[in-house]
Parts: sequence; C-alpha cells; structure tokens
Amino acid sequence: MTKRRMFLRMITASLLRRRSRMLIALLSIGIGATILAGLVTIYVDVPRQMGAQFRSYGANMLLLPKDGQTLSSESLADALQAIPQDELVGAAPYRYVRLDMTTRQQSFTAAATDFEQITKTSPYFSIEGAYPSENREVLVGKEIAETIGVRIGSTMELTYQPTGNTADRTPEESRVPGAALSGQAEGFGGGVVYVSAVLDEKANIASVTVDVSTQTPEYGGRVPEDEAFMNQLIGKALPLTLGDGVDALSGATVTSSAIVEALNKATAATAAAQLRTQNFTVTGILTTGGEEEGYVFLSLRDMEMMTGADQLDVAELSVSANVEQLEAYADAITENSGSVQARLVKRVARSEASVLEKLTALVFLVTLVVLLLTMICVSTTMMAVVSERRREIGLRKALGASDSSIRAEFLGEGLFLGLLGGVMGAILGFVFAQVVSVNVFGSSITFQPLLLPAAIIVSMAIAAASCLMPIKRAVAIDPALVLKGE
Repeated sequence: MTKRRMFLRMITASLLRRRSRMLIALLSIGIGATILAGLVTIYVDVPRQMGAQFRSYGANMLLLPKDGQTLSSESLADALQAIPQDELVGAAPYRYVRLDMTTRQQSFTAAATDFEQITKTSPYFSIEGAYPSENREVLVGKEIAETIGVRIGSTMELTYQPTGNTADRTPEESRVPGAALSGQAEGFGGGVVYVSAVLDEKANIASVTVDVSTQTPEYGGRVPEDEAFMNQLIGKALPLTLGDGVDALSGATVTSSAIVEALNKATAATAAAQLRTQNFTVTGILTTGGEEEGYVFLSLRDMEMMTGADQLDVAELSVSANVEQLEAYADAITENSGSVQARLVKRVARSEASVLEKLTALVFLVTLVVLLLTMICVSTTMMAVVSERRREIGLRKALGASDSSIRAEFLGEGLFLGLLGGVMGAILGFVFAQVVSVNVFGSSITFQPLLLPAAIIVSMAIAAASCLMPIKRAVAIDPALVLKGE
C-alpha cells in the first residue's frame, strides 16, 4: 500500500470514528460556504439587477443642443453612436410647444415624443387607457383631464399658433371673413359654456362647435345634439339676439342664452388661415404625481405636421452603466458632436452609485462575519477532537511519529472537510442567491462558472486556517506525560 493511500485511509477512518463532531464541522463549513457563495453570486450580479431597478426611476442622461445649435432627429442619432447599444436602455426625444384649445379658452404645454422609447426611459408612468399608436392621438395628463373634463375617447381640437402672430382683437374687430372665433359664457348652475365658430366669406357663421359638458346632461347637455337649434345659428351675422331669429331650446333656456352670449363675446387672435388646427383623440390619461400631469403628449410626427419643423428640445437617455462610464460617454458625446451636449441626471446616477457602494460594504461585512464564525466553529470542533485523541497522539509520538506527520493528518482532515463543504456550499449558495434575487429583484440570475472552484478553494483555506491552533496543540502533547496518565 502506498503512503498516499495509507494517508487517505487514516484520514477517512479518523473522520468516520468521530462522525458526530465531524458532521458539525462539515455543516459549519457548508453553511459558511453557502452564505459566502450566495453573497458573492448576488454581489457579482447585483450591478445588473440594481441597474434594471434604477432604470424605473427615469433617465440618467440628457442630450441638449449646444448654444446657438439645433437638436434634430439626425443629430440625436449621431450622438447615440457613442453609447454601446447593449447598454442603451432607451432614448426618448422631446419637443415642447404651446398649443391652444380654443373651445375651452385654454392653452397647454404639449410634449411631442416617441412613445415606444418613453416606455423604456419612464417606466414609472401610470396610464389609464393606452399610449397613442396612430396619428392624431394624444395622451393627456391627469391634471388637464380633470380641468377640462376630457375622458378616454374624447376629442380635443388643438391649435398651433406661430410665435409673433398674436394680436388681441375686440369681438367687433374679429368678425371678418374667414375668422376663427372662440368665446365663453356662464351657463346653468355657474358652469361655463364654450363655443368656437368659423365665419364665411360674408362674415356670417359657417360652422359652430359647442362644449356644454358642465351643464346638466338631461337639459343643457342636449343642446349640441339638437339639430334644429344648431342649424338656426348657421348663416346668421353676429351679434345674435335670443328670441329674434334664434329660439331657445325648450327646457334649456339658460344654456341656450349662454351659447348666444358666448358667440357675441367671441374673439379671434389671428386670421384662421394663419392657424394650424387638428382634432386629436384621447387614448389615455397619465398619472405620475409630477409635472407631467400638466402636459399633453403627442407623437413627433403629429407635432411636425402642426409646426412644419423637425426640431427637438431635449432627449432623455436611460443607460445601464456606472457613474464613471456615464461620465465617459457624456464627455465623448459633447466633444465629438458639433451640436449636442450631454449632461448627467446626477440625482439618479449618484444615487445608484451610493446604493451600490453601501451594498458592497454590507456584503463585505457579512462575509467577514460568516468567515469568522465558521472558523471559530471548525476550530472549536478540531480542538475537541485533539482532546479526545490526546492518548492516541502521545502513543504515536512515543512510537516515533514525527510532528510533521501529525500536522499532515490533522491538516488533511481539515482540507477534506473543506472540500466537501465547498462543493455543498457552492450548489446551495447558487440556490440561495436565486431565491434572494427572485424575491428581492424579481428576476433570476445566471450561474457563475467560477463559483464552484472559488467556493472550494475558500472553504479549504478556511478549514486549513481553523486547524492551525488545534495542530499546534496536538504537536505540543508530551508523550511521557500522556503515557503516565497525566
């Protein structure tokens, strides 16, 4: 029998004779390896997991036009080339324009964007209904929806007025051929009635739109559906007099009077030919708890159709990278692009870095505590084994066994326990990490190929370190005292 086989037989026999104690040591190493392997797996995979979680808080980089330059779809596409595509989660362009809803005498900030990209950069948006998917569809902020009373499926007539064409006019001055008029008056119960009208070439009423959503549905709400009442307004010259060519609708006299008054007070800011007006269908109501609730969102194509220009104000980017990488990408975009500059949204980027640093420190601290407890448990068990084998060790030394052979035997037992515990810990550690990842981050992790050898090496190193004190005690045993029974 070779020395190696004899050595292995001695180790296995010693372990089997003290199964209960060695099982405790094995479980200590296995549990320590499990926690260690699990934490390491989570730590390695956590940047990706945390990055995905932080992307739900919004963009972490902005692209803006440089002073005196214009940001367009083409220049945005060129700037995005500096960011690896596998790290670019989304890039949502925005253009902000003031649009008017003349039927309500209201003006809103309209944000034109790419709705496919906005779902990636702003996943926290809460939508009742759906995002616009066709032309002439809008997403309305909750604040605006409550103010003007629009719902999903409602129609909004939005008007774009080029800057510099506004010229306030009196009702009399506004009644020119082709003018678009809008006005309002108080109706039943204090509710406001809104009207808009277009004049023909003789300055007579060619068409009328009435908004009576604030009136009672069974009375004033019937007015727009009554063809006789609406048709009698067509072809009339302003101002109108109720009872003189215009009859009130039975049961809705107050609302009828308010419509006539609103038409008489209606004014126009510009000539109709200078305005661009489109009807949009509301597909969803947006709730964010922020300023977005005061916006109307439409597609970039619809905005270009209304304004006649391909122009962007800003692009929000969501990039899966750490702060250092983000800064490098931002510098590259700013330096290499002639019209685009990049800025980091530091409250998001810095928060992500801060959380990762704290998580790293926590994992490191927990790992140290687990390793220390494992070493104490294994060392205590091996010390008890040395005490039990004191007579055996003394007899072997009296028969000529060297200190190195005793060291080798105890170290071999420890390394064998470390090997078994490492294999068990690597497998259970991955299961532990998978459970934590699914329950905390909501996604699974991938197995790390280096996890198994790393867990085995660390476990064997811990076991070997734990045996140092027991080995020192075993080697220090005096055979003469042991054989005398002391």
